[in-house]
Amino acid sequence: MPAYKRILLKLSGEALMGDDAFGINRATIVRMVREIREVTALGCEVAVVIGGGNIFRGVAGGSVGMDRATADYMGMLATVMNSLALADTMRLEGMTARVMSAISIDQVVEPYVRPKALQYLEEGKVVVFAGGTGNPFFTTDTAAALRGAEIGAEVMLKATKVDGVYTADPKKDPNATRYPSLTFDEAIVKNLAVLDATAFALCRDQKLPIKVFSIVKPGALRRVVMGEDEGTLVHV
Repeated sequence: MPAYKRILLKLSGEALMGDDAFGINRATIVRMVREIREVTALGCEVAVVIGGGNIFRGVAGGSVGMDRATADYMGMLATVMNSLALADTMRLEGMTARVMSAISIDQVVEPYVRPKALQYLEEGKVVVFAGGTGNPFFTTDTAAALRGAEIGAEVMLKATKVDGVYTADPKKDPNATRYPSLTFDEAIVKNLAVLDATAFALCRDQKLPIKVFSIVKPGALRRVVMGEDEGTLVHV
């Protein structure tokens, strides 16, 4: 039995690049989708928020000196592209996914409507939330915290390249150790950058636990959902 009935999975856009400089690596997105499919097969309801860094990175040079709000809207459009790629890969893997966007692009994706999103989750469909929060100056981490709270997710899973939160940077310090769990207050006192400040505050206020784990580690998502000792749990 999975430990969680409903999860919000936060993927960075960079996670889709694999070893490429930017864009979407086909083998990487297929592997991620298969891990998600394995979790849905356990009976877990899955919603996904994905960033846009892999696409926006390719145009970031041109955004130097650009108005911040304009650059943020470009980033939101990049998340829509990633969400479409993710949903279509899910279709090819025999899953049913629905993309819902916080910014209105009716010919391409559905608008985000909370009751509809809840209905899709209850029907066993994977819901991919695109367009961030729909507002500039907010990260996709904040969008993930917001959507996670709205849909009543039991946990927000923050997929990274590192398998949890460490006492120091494990790449620089060989003695760095992983925290199996932390409270929100401990993370603040230790000045650990789990999420950006706005997203972190929202999770803490809504008592939404955060699990930080590695998406590049095979089977890690399944182990997290099954409640095994994988990654770092940040809780109230």
